Amino acid sequence: MSNPQATVTAYLAAQKKTTNKDLAAEWTLIEELYNEKLWNELTIKLVVFVRHESLQDETALLQLYQNFISTFETKINPYGLIQILEVVVDNISDKKESIDFLEKFKDKVKICDEAVWYLQVMQGNLYLSNLNDLNATKKIIEELRDVLEEAGNVTPVHGKYYMLASQYYRRVGKHSEYYRCGLQFLGCSLDDYPRDQWAQQAFFLGLAALLGDGVYNIGELLAHPILESLQNTENEWLVELLKAFNTGDINKFNDMKKIWSKIPDLAAQEVKLRQKISLLCLMEMTFKRSAIERAISFADIASETKLPAKEVEFLIMKALALDLVRGEIDQVAGVVNMSWVQPRVLNRPQIAGMASTLDTWMGAITNMEKLMENRAAEILTN
Repeated sequence: MSNPQATVTAYLAAQKKTTNKDLAAEWTLIEELYNEKLWNELTIKLVVFVRHESLQDETALLQLYQNFISTFETKINPYGLIQILEVVVDNISDKKESIDFLEKFKDKVKICDEAVWYLQVMQGNLYLSNLNDLNATKKIIEELRDVLEEAGNVTPVHGKYYMLASQYYRRVGKHSEYYRCGLQFLGCSLDDYPRDQWAQQAFFLGLAALLGDGVYNIGELLAHPILESLQNTENEWLVELLKAFNTGDINKFNDMKKIWSKIPDLAAQEVKLRQKISLLCLMEMTFKRSAIERAISFADIASETKLPAKEVEFLIMKALALDLVRGEIDQVAGVVNMSWVQPRVLNRPQIAGMASTLDTWMGAITNMEKLMENRAAEILTN
């Protein structure tokens, strides 16, 4: 049985013989940290050094692990170990071997939940991107979903998980799930996401917002800076279309048809898109009205949504069933009395409208207060 220390010494000695002076100095520093047993500093160094161009080779990285890292892997931070191994498995040509290689580390890093989660996400990426094994990817996503939601705080793994999940849902065509996971990813890891990929991600998220079932809070995406990446690109029209949906502007939707219909996914779902923007139009009509003016006639709804009169009641019933609005239908009078509309992220004009409503409400309260003061004197006198 070989002596681990002798193996390390021989390996480091061989690496320091490189003709690249800067690289030799790096190896010398790594050897010093190892000899002094400064495991935290060594881990930090290796997380960066493992990406050195001289090591981007399957054989070189496996030798680094087998001859060096494996001798002290139980002494270093488990999460740092997985960060190092991520580069190693990326360079292993047989991705099934990569997954098996990672599997061996689950017990070794089990003292750190984040390391185990990170390892599983890495396996999920291999299954999805390299092996096209959708079932295995789905299993990992479902195993981690509840665990990460119950974590109590956002960890570095959350962003990696949401990216994996969003890529999977886009692959299988689940627009709603892709949209939600994509937004969660942006909330965790936008700063780490390559700028040159922002426009593509924004485009995919925009399409998912339009096509996703149950996605009516489009203002959440419109408020995100990633949409700015679409400016001065061939897809900048998508931002205007999203704004039209957010405010239920059916006229704008119709005017832009010659543009959005060029996207096959949107053209194929025109009926679904019209239904969604009609629902959003009804929500916007309800939102704009004050609490005492929420009896909306079927005729007004037909006029705003451009729907035939006979389809208005069905639209209202669907909105009520989806809990987008709450109220009661008066078929005899041909009106719906709205009492509530689902909260959404608002744009500036919508916020200004709500502020105006609040001002009106406060004015009514002030007038009522003055009226009660004046009447109180009469009551006390009598």
